[in-house]
Amino acid sequence: MEALLKYVQDEFIEKKDFPVFYAGDTITVYYEIKEGDKTRTQFFKGVVIQVNGAGATKTFTIRKMSGTIGVERIFPINMPALQKIELNKRGKVRRSRIYYFRGLTGKKARIKEKR
Repeated sequence: MEALLKYVQDEFIEKKDFPVFYAGDTITVYYEIKEGDKTRTQFFKGVVIQVNGAGATKTFTIRKMSGTIGVERIFPINMPALQKIELNKRGKVRRSRIYYFRGLTGKKARIKEKR
């Protein structure tokens, strides 16, 4: 059954070339929004909180601060509206899911850059 599922995913789901990123990285995601008959591109720039799943079912969560309010958004890697992903900064964190980042504010919420 797993072999059949993997075959279908490899054959029929189109692959997009996105950079490899992990938790702690700062990325910008460009995605398409349809409003009526018009379409426009919007971006969401923030820190990757987690990367979940593998293959066609992979998702990632991004968190950004909008004023004093934290906004999180979950993107499936296979979303047709996803246009491109830019890797802005590599972050140095010791965990793969940085949920503790939600409770940090101000200077404590900074992530060191990996060189």
